[in-house]
Order: sequence, then C-alpha cells, then structure tokens
Amino acid sequence: MTEAAATAHALPIDIDAIAPERDLFSKFDGLIAEKQALLDTGVRDPFSIVMDEVKSPTVAVIKGKETILLGTYNYMGMTFDADVIQAGKDALDQFGSGTNGSRMLNGTFRDHIDAEEALKEFYDASSAMVFSTGYQANLGIISTLAAKGEYIILDADSHASIYDGCALGNAEIVRFRHNSVEDLDKRLGRLPPEPGKLVVLEGVYSMLGDIAPLKEMVAVAHKHGAMVLVDEAHSMGFFGPHGRGVYEELDLDLGRDVDFIIGTFSKSVGTVGGFCVSNHPKFEAMRMVCRPYIFTASLPPSVVATAATSIRKLMHADAKRAQLWDNAKRLHNGLTEMGFKLGTETPQSAIIAIILEDQAQAVMMWQALLDNGLYVNMARPPATPAGTFLLRCSLCAEHTTDQVTKILGMFQAAGRAVGAIG
Repeated sequence: MTEAAATAHALPIDIDAIAPERDLFSKFDGLIAEKQALLDTGVRDPFSIVMDEVKSPTVAVIKGKETILLGTYNYMGMTFDADVIQAGKDALDQFGSGTNGSRMLNGTFRDHIDAEEALKEFYDASSAMVFSTGYQANLGIISTLAAKGEYIILDADSHASIYDGCALGNAEIVRFRHNSVEDLDKRLGRLPPEPGKLVVLEGVYSMLGDIAPLKEMVAVAHKHGAMVLVDEAHSMGFFGPHGRGVYEELDLDLGRDVDFIIGTFSKSVGTVGGFCVSNHPKFEAMRMVCRPYIFTASLPPSVVATAATSIRKLMHADAKRAQLWDNAKRLHNGLTEMGFKLGTETPQSAIIAIILEDQAQAVMMWQALLDNGLYVNMARPPATPAGTFLLRCSLCAEHTTDQVTKILGMFQAAGRAVGAIG
C-alpha cells in the first residue's frame, strides 16, 4: 500500500458529507434513532449480549456475572453431553476442521452420510437431506418445490426463513390467518384445482410458543389436493413418543399425512445445521436442483458427527422429555399466578412468552432480570406481530427445580419493579 493510500484509508468518514440520495442506509435512519434513544436511557443493548463463558446448558458468565440461561434453544441440553462432545473431537482429529467444498463436489464426508442415516432412523424416513443451517433448509426446499404457476400457502406468522424461501422461488404466495383452519380452507378453495400446491406449517411457532392445529390443517390441505410441509424446528426432541415433533404428537404420519419435515440442529440437537426428511419416492431429485444445497459449503465433519450422536441419543431421551415438560408447566403456571400476560393460556411448548405494554417496559424488565442473573430474549416487531413486545423464555431439560424456583422469584421482583404485575 502506498503512503497516500494508507493515509486515505486512515481518514475518518464524514457521514454528513454523504449525499442523502446516494446513501443506501438512509432508509434505516428511523430504526437507528430509535435504538440510540433507547441506549441513551442507560439500558444495555438487548441484541448484543456476549457470553464470556458457558458453564453448562443452563449457566453462562455475562459481563463477569454468573447468569441462568432462559433464552437459548438448547431444549434438550445436548450441548455438553459427553458422548456428543467426544464424537466432535474424534471427527475433528480424523477429518480436520472443514470440508472446503459443497456436498455436490468434495464436501460429503463419512459423517454427513451418518447424520442423514441418523435422521432417517429418528423419523423412520426413506430420505434425509442435511443443509448447512435450518434457514437454508427452508430456503432451499420451499423455493425448489413450488415453481412458477404453482402455489405456496403459508401461515401469516411463519418464520422469516419460510418467507425468504417463498421470495427466492417463483411460486404464487397465499397467506392465511395464523392457526385458522377456516381461513386456510377458504384460501385453498379459491385457487384453481390444476396447479400444484404446497401448504407450509410450523409445529410450534417460535415467538408465542403456540402450536398449530396440524391434524385439521392437514385434512384441509388434502381435501384441496395440496402437499404439506411442516417445520418442526421448535418441537423436535420433546413432542411425540419418539420426539419427532407436533405431527407425531397428533398421530400424523410422515408420508401418509405430511410430505416433508423441516428441522434444525441448532435447537434440541445442540449444534448447527438444518435438514429435510421425506418418504416421497422422488425426493432424492432435490439434491440435483436445490440451489441452497448445491452452491454452499458443507458443514464441518465435527459438526455433523456431534449431530448424528445427539440425534441417536434423543431417540431414547424419555427422562429428558419428561423433565422439560415439567419445567415448562411449573414456569407457565407460576407466571400466570403472579398475573403476567402470557402468549398462551396453557403451557403448549418449551417456549413461554411474557407480553409487555411497550418496548420501554420490555427493555426495563429485560435489564432488571439480567442485572439479577437471568438472561431471556427480548423480542419486538418485525420478529413479533405488529405492536407486540415480549420477553421470550426457552426452557431446557437441564434446568433444575431449584433453578425454576429461582427464576420465578426473579420474574416476580422484576415484574413489580416495572409495573408489569401488581
């Protein structure tokens, strides 16, 4: 680098000198100002928390303070399982740190196949396809399945990855009211019968923790000749006799009732990655046409090795499932008795959402909890429905009874301090 170039590189940028019509960031000015006004009140940024140390699935150190974790998706507590960790270490030693290629070229190692075999065993499926993230699984499968002239029908409260999968493809998009069987029926009834149709649902919706009426919705989809995809990201591991998800809990079958199951490794499995499983006889064709699968690097072998080991252990995790449900019921019932407004009237999943009056109250309560040693997620639009501000709790099978009792005490103190409860 020349001296002149080095000097130019070091010069500060005068933001005021940027012509507004050329500033692509100007559309974010309102959001930037809103965030700055929030930080000017003295609260910490809820969206930039750093874990300095993680001691267990339920405890971390944040800013030097030991903190109970109630805002991760580590539902089954598999991140510190000794067998899972050892599988990752062994694969790291044997295959190195990465694949340096896509699954279609040099990026398929022994453990990628093993992870897909573990998924087929877990779901009793004929095909399993592993992606680098759960986001990419939805992006790839949804955008590839439905083409121009065909239809995707989705719940209005669907996850961003589902919406982005729709945006990447060329199908016509039809939304129906959240969890409304009647609206789904009406929307499908207005579509021409000939084109292909895909109904996209979620077992558990991640913001409020409510579950979908899958049995009724699947019946409506079949009535109108549509295929069905269910995202079970937030239910895998602890819904159903084998932990397969809400569809299994409701006695639906993969193949007979549901055509595709999307899931992720970043929640109950305890690592990172995504997948789709199916019993459709033509499903393997997806490997040749799904762009987010073809044109991205594959997961490191150590990651898929931990996933395969974790998935096989989840098949027999009955005690963990029972503990997680007990924790969810105790926390939901305790918060209800205190007078908090929750996202669901009864405990429906491992997610419990506390609805607050506005962003200021939500941030104040989030800060009070963190200062007292409890981390939860703060959520706001567009992640939540318009005008909804909440604190989202995600329980873990490794939370002890004493921890849940302590958590309830923290919520009571913080709720009273900010006026959320009397």
